[in-house]
Parts: sequence; C-alpha cells; structure tokens
Amino acid sequence: MTGEVLVTVDGVSKKFCRSLKKSLWYGARDVLSELNPFARAKGGKPPGNGAADTELRPDEFWAVRDVSFELRRGECLGLIGRNGAGKTTLLKMLNGLVKPDRGSIEMRGRVGALIALGAGFNPVLTGRENIYVNGSILGLSKREIDEKIDAIIDFADIPQFIDSPVQNYSSGMQVRLGFAVASSLAPDILLLDEVLAVGDMGFQSKCYNRLGQLRKAGTAFILVSHNMPQITKFCGKILYLKGGRVASFGPADQSAALLLKDMNACSTDDCSSLDTGPQEAGTLSCVVTKAYFSNTNGDPVAEISTGEPVTLVLCYRCHAEHIMNPVLELVLRDQTGDALFHGSSRMAGIELGKFRGNGMLTIAFPHMPANNMKLTAAIALWDSAMHELIYWWRGVTLRVNGDPNSKGRVSIHCSWKHQPQKATLTGA
Repeated sequence: MTGEVLVTVDGVSKKFCRSLKKSLWYGARDVLSELNPFARAKGGKPPGNGAADTELRPDEFWAVRDVSFELRRGECLGLIGRNGAGKTTLLKMLNGLVKPDRGSIEMRGRVGALIALGAGFNPVLTGRENIYVNGSILGLSKREIDEKIDAIIDFADIPQFIDSPVQNYSSGMQVRLGFAVASSLAPDILLLDEVLAVGDMGFQSKCYNRLGQLRKAGTAFILVSHNMPQITKFCGKILYLKGGRVASFGPADQSAALLLKDMNACSTDDCSSLDTGPQEAGTLSCVVTKAYFSNTNGDPVAEISTGEPVTLVLCYRCHAEHIMNPVLELVLRDQTGDALFHGSSRMAGIELGKFRGNGMLTIAFPHMPANNMKLTAAIALWDSAMHELIYWWRGVTLRVNGDPNSKGRVSIHCSWKHQPQKATLTGA
C-alpha cells in the first residue's frame, strides 16, 4: 500500500568502548544484568532503561545518539556524513546486526541489506550455496529460491565462478553477488552501504535500473554514499549524521548542501598561509618559507568562486650552494582526500633552472574548475633525477565556492544545442 510506513526509528542510540578489555567487561556485566530481572543499574533503575544506557562509562562514546525518522513504501532515504559519523552503525542496527542501547526500531516487511563487503556470506560456501542460505534467512522456500536463482546468477554475471567458494572472489565479484541477492529476493526494505562505489560502468547501470524497478514495486531504500550527485539523484530526503547525531533531516538538496558547507569550512588557522615547520619532510636543503593562494591582483585569498583564476605562490630559501633543475610536484586533494589534480613541472615540460638563495615559485590556474569544495595543496621538491626528496609539505588550503547550476565535483562550461533533422520530402 502506497504511503505505508515500513521503517520507524525512535530515539535510537548506540555506544561503543575504545578499550577492548573494558568492552568485554562491560558487555559481560550488561548481559548478566539483562538475564537477572531483579538487577538494578546504578541509580536504582532497571537495566535496559537506566543509567547504564544513558551514562557513559570510562572509554565509552556514543556512535549514534537520539536518531529518529520514518520511511514509507517507495521512498528512498539518503544517509550521509563524514567517516565515523555513525552511518554504518545505524544501518547495522536497522538490519538487526547490532542492538541499540536506547530507543526502538520497527521494520515492517522483508529486509534486504548489503552493508559491508561480503557481509552475510559464508566464505567457505560457494556463491550458489550462499544464495540459498541468504534466501532461507529471508524466509523463502527452496522452490522460491529455485525460481529466482538463474536470474540472480545472470544479474551477478559471474556464472563461471558461482560454484567456487566466496573466499576466492574479488571485491567486485562479492559486490555483484551481494547486490544481486539482496535486490532479487523481493525485499520490502533495502539497505545499501556504498554499493555502487565498486563495480564497472556496466554493472552500475544494471544496479540503477534494478533500483528503479524495485522502487516502482514499492521497495523502500536507505542508501549510504559519499557521492552527492548519486544521493541527490535517487533520494527524496537525506539524513545527515554529524558526530552520531542528526544534523539535518529534510529535502535532499538542503541536507547535501549543509554537508558540503561543513566539509568546506576552513579551520581556525588562516587558510591562505600556514606554518610549515611541523609538516616539513625531506633533506631540507631547500625549504618553503611561505605558501598561499593569490588572485589576479597578487593578493592572498582564502576562497574563490569556481571558474575564477588563482595562483599558488611558494616562497623558498635554498640552504645548499645551489640546486640545478629540481622537479616541483603538486597534488590538490578535496576534503575526502581524493586527488583532484596531480602534476609536476617535468610533466609540463618545464625546467625550473638554478635555485640559489631566496626565490619564488608560482603555479597558475587560469580557470579553477573545482566546484563547491575545500582543496588542500601538497608539494614535493625533488632533485633533477628524482632520487632525492628535497622538500615535502602539505597544508595550504583554498575554499572554492560552488556554481549553483552544477552539482558535479568540477564545473565545466559547455553549450547545449538541439538541431532537429529536416523532414525529407517524398513524391509529389
């Protein structure tokens, strides 16, 4: 029934312990408390609802704290946040793999999940045997699985390996089989954690089409991804977790924009210049004394708009008598650590000449294509043979504000044109 609530999460919290020994001790105490109906937690409250569930003991921390939401049939909820924000922990609680310390979760219908690579698979069983095991867990009879198994194997596109142990599968093969099983057994609710981050273009296109078919059939999705265009494309609502708490829950564009804003926010340090001392490495026969991004007027800038020109300025001091034709290497990384740009003076066919005393290096970008992200520059200075790492340093940052008309990682100006074919006149 359209509009039927399939997932209800009310005030869910989960805590973990950083110390293994203490974690085992706390776990044993909590289990004994739950088995003893007359036990009382500290403060005289019954276990399961008292101080043990609300107060942190030494070395404990909240992985998820007071999360609430509803998901209806046919809806797709995006779950976003930085690494360690609690996304996978929340999915594991929804799938029943982890018990919440507080709050309640109600799932109505059959749940399919692909939360971690190889999760739910017995590595010593073959792919075919794992299909039957997973189907049985979901309540399907052998006859029902028999009817679906050919379609599952065909979707996974690994027929030559289906009777091999799963432990011999590559990561891509495990994802193929896992997604095929989770999406083919008619789930009412589907939990997906970074599923489409692995696999080739052909497999991803099959996944997109399968998700569309399931959504039309009324399956509800919870999709975890760091791919913002993917999340905003599929999800009507997004739950943004920050430090285990709900930072935003609402329309996809609104929550995604808030995450990007948080990730792009500069630290309390001056973004245009950074003390390089603690981050220096190499032989240090030549060091960078100052680094900053500048605009067309030569003024230091902490942020620009996408498409604007910008120059990275490096002031150096050479301690050696001289260094001839060193090679300068630059990597620009986004806030997730992915390299947006990687180049060097040698790749550009440029010889830098003789370094002696003080000097300045500049790397100019006529049009910065990065879109709505914070960039961090890392530089390395090598000798001409690239045998000696003279200087290695990273830290200077630049915030690039986004183009509202572009949701990609880069903003590329292009023109759009439609030229209809003229009709051909036939016979008079």
